Amino acid sequence: MRIVVADDSFLLREGLQLLLAEAGHEVVASVADGPAFVAAVLEHRPDVGIVDVRMPPSHTDEGLRAAVEVRRAWPEARLLVLSQYVEVAYAADLLAAGQGGVGYLLKDRVADLDDFTAALDTVARGGTALDPQVVRRLMGARRDPLAALTPREHEVLALMAEGRSNSAIAEAMVVSLGAVEKHTQRIFAKLGLAPDDGAAHRRVAAVISYLRSAG
Repeated sequence: MRIVVADDSFLLREGLQLLLAEAGHEVVASVADGPAFVAAVLEHRPDVGIVDVRMPPSHTDEGLRAAVEVRRAWPEARLLVLSQYVEVAYAADLLAAGQGGVGYLLKDRVADLDDFTAALDTVARGGTALDPQVVRRLMGARRDPLAALTPREHEVLALMAEGRSNSAIAEAMVVSLGAVEKHTQRIFAKLGLAPDDGAAHRRVAAVISYLRSAG
């Protein structure tokens, strides 16, 4: 199997290459950031791309965003995302497209070579491989509509609940108005608020969900 690996930790990249080589696979590229991962996957078209969720510069969701970008450019890409912790919002984003060929594992799982290679094989065949802890958290998230929101989206929703307009939220967060509008659209989508409901109604409904959760 041909594989591209992305992680900002040199030691982890080297360790993954050794594990994969021991299992009979070939690492065709090893990179340290999201843009390089996108470029490497689209150039080499590997059987599977392995990427860490958190990479430079902010160490939040660069790896996930890189995976989503790869999927937009190459829908058939097989991707396995690694994370230090269970992050429900990131797992939900990865699975949102409803396509197979994706996986989300905790890094601790890599130490078990049999489990790790089994997950790789599943993803390469177009299946879905999820860490058991991720599955449990995703099931729990179904009972909490806000659990699928990223920390940034929570921040936007909290400011929205204060009655701030998008421009005021952008000023408070020191981001562009366009960035805030994208966040609000993602919040509405994750809360199941359809565009037909109207912008004002969706905004009120989102705030009500936030206040209920806070209560």
